[in-house]
Amino acid sequence: QVQLVESGGGLVQAGGSLRLSCVASGRTFSSYAVGWFRQAPGKEREFVTAISRSGGSTNTAGSVKGRFTIARDNAKNTVYLQMNSLKPEDTAVYYCAAESTPWATRVLANYGYWGQGTQVTVSS
Repeated sequence: QVQLVESGGGLVQAGGSLRLSCVASGRTFSSYAVGWFRQAPGKEREFVTAISRSGGSTNTAGSVKGRFTIARDNAKNTVYLQMNSLKPEDTAVYYCAAESTPWATRVLANYGYWGQGTQVTVSS
């Protein structure tokens, strides 16, 4: 079992940057791949990016590729999402999630553990 807590959201102007953190409880954090998803008002939750258990492999949605970077520090039980060149369409609640497979997958249903989310608002 793992519990996840996101932080780092906020209000930023278009073109700005934010770094989200996802801190996990439990001593087996390195056993989980971790993904970031987002949900805008009135829309379905969508995949953003994910990282494998070891951190050696990532998987990123085309809409954020080149702007968002995921990284993890297993010693700190933390996964980071660095978001640069933010756009108003990036506005959403961002969730981190963990799955017990080694790979960084895009499939929401694979993720069994979710954080409570953190709001990111990008103004134009």
